[in-house]
Amino acid sequence: MKIPFSPPYVDDAVIDEVVDSLRSGWITTGPKVKALEEEIKAFSGAEQVLCVNSWTSGAIMMLRWLGVKEGDEVIVPAYTYSATALAVLHAGAKPVMADSGTDFNISVDAIRKSITPKTKAIIPVDIAGFPCDYDAIMKLVNEPAIKSLYQAETENQRNMSRILVLNDAAHSLGAWYQSGIRTGSETDIAIFSLHAVKNITTAEGGAICLNLPAPFDNEALYKELRQMSLNCQTKDAFSKSKAGGWRYDIVGFGMKINMADVNAAIGLAQIRQYDDLLQERKRVFELYNNEFSKTDWAITPPQKMNGRETSYHIYALRIKSFTDEQRDAMIEDIAKKEVAVNVHFIPMPMLTFFKEMGYDINNYPQAYENYKSEISLPIYPQLTDEQVNYVIEAVQEAYEKVK
Repeated sequence: MKIPFSPPYVDDAVIDEVVDSLRSGWITTGPKVKALEEEIKAFSGAEQVLCVNSWTSGAIMMLRWLGVKEGDEVIVPAYTYSATALAVLHAGAKPVMADSGTDFNISVDAIRKSITPKTKAIIPVDIAGFPCDYDAIMKLVNEPAIKSLYQAETENQRNMSRILVLNDAAHSLGAWYQSGIRTGSETDIAIFSLHAVKNITTAEGGAICLNLPAPFDNEALYKELRQMSLNCQTKDAFSKSKAGGWRYDIVGFGMKINMADVNAAIGLAQIRQYDDLLQERKRVFELYNNEFSKTDWAITPPQKMNGRETSYHIYALRIKSFTDEQRDAMIEDIAKKEVAVNVHFIPMPMLTFFKEMGYDINNYPQAYENYKSEISLPIYPQLTDEQVNYVIEAVQEAYEKVK
């Protein structure tokens, strides 16, 4: 039995929506992008949503909007995909890495120890789709002693009057932060990824959720950022295409990171059935949990805790007391049974680029502990119970061999 790791969910509704876009004659940013923004806004509870071409470009744009520059610092977890830190570097600031907790997510204590007068933003990451402790993080940035360290240098920073919290919600569209509160509405800014392997995909894409406090006007900011995502051009392609509508202006230093309608069509069809897709992901997650919780060697990933509930994006299994060599040997054996698994993530300080910048994994012991025994198992709506049981057997047999 061959089990791929994370194929995209494409049904007739997705195909029909894409074909409708192609037949409309309008395939770049247009009505389907706006419709997807409204669907994500309604689903997440965010005040405004802007769709762009990737999580990374969205994060770069928001950090540039904030006004970060060389010498500024942005706190990120050491345990995340490299895009979190690369976005900071592209925006001109320095990523300051903080260690993880045992739930994979960034440690709030580690954040506190990392704050300096140079800190302009914090980017927590909802690893595997399980939300960070944003109550504690938002409380931290609002502490008088922490606010007194903050040094605002731009108008947007002065209006924030504290460290910005930008939630890397790449994995967590559909997660619950509290009863009745979805991720996307719990921080100043949250950015979802809509990449091919995500719960909702547009092939490539991202969605910026805006929930900035007063004096910011999130509706006005949406319009400003939409223009910024189109090179700060005063007319979009649709307006320019109208008879006589050729004249435009460039009013700032923008980026070209807009999402196209043909991409939005995929996500639009998926999010309209997302409640059902989430239940299917939960089914797979709980089948794994039911079996692995019976063992004395498996550490099952967080599912529900203090009102938070995962989006069931990744099933991040850990093996007690295993080294990374033993974990790798398990993966090799599982692959022999044609089951594709993965590892989320190699901590950034272990990657050549960041090592050469001076980051050292020895400074992030929990990040390494989480990584060295982690195996991500397939989890998606198309998996049958039979296939899930086959994956479970492959993992159990591999453990017994390596043990």
